[in-house]
Amino acid sequence: MPRNTAATQSQKKNAPTTKEMCDWLRERIRRGRFVPGQRLVEADIISETGASRVRVREAFQRLEGEGLVEIEEFRGASVKRFTPGEIRQIYRARMALEGLAAAEFAGADAPDLKKQLKEIQDEMDEWEENGGHDRFAMLNNSWHQLILDGAGNEYVKQFISYLTVPIYRLLFSTFYTKERIRLANADHRKITSAILEGRVDDAERAMRQHISDGLNALSELDSQFH
Repeated sequence: MPRNTAATQSQKKNAPTTKEMCDWLRERIRRGRFVPGQRLVEADIISETGASRVRVREAFQRLEGEGLVEIEEFRGASVKRFTPGEIRQIYRARMALEGLAAAEFAGADAPDLKKQLKEIQDEMDEWEENGGHDRFAMLNNSWHQLILDGAGNEYVKQFISYLTVPIYRLLFSTFYTKERIRLANADHRKITSAILEGRVDDAERAMRQHISDGLNALSELDSQFH
């Protein structure tokens, strides 16, 4: 058998690991580069990433376990489509987990993170008036992420990250009118105030209601489910 060239050996050494491939695929699903129902073509992914076929298939299998990818005989892997019922289940799980995170952050001794939360809230208040859909959606994401950081519960943080990947684009789409932004930010102010003042039960209750309100907003966007 011919020996591998130095270049080939270098390529193999620098090829993405299974974990790196999972991260690469997950981020593209999150950002909408790969959309629900889209086939994930092994050859294209190998060409773009330099990963081996084995690593790509291992990544597909892991993401299938996370519920992000479907693998079918003779068809291969594709991005999973979520039904309205599955979306509701995701939101109900978020209600419990993010409610817990808000409560734990409210009870935490974390003055620096709470200061950051206040700063993000102040900026959201400004963008509520400006009606900036994209900027407000990005701030909303940072606000939720900071609450998870402030809770200091890595398990909750990990579970939420899995839950939000498949609905990331839907989360952005909920801020489709100035009125919806106004209503969402009214929730934000209640939650931020409860966290800053250490009102644990109020923070959890308000966060659960906020997530529920988000699900209700999505019910007005049925076309996004298909």
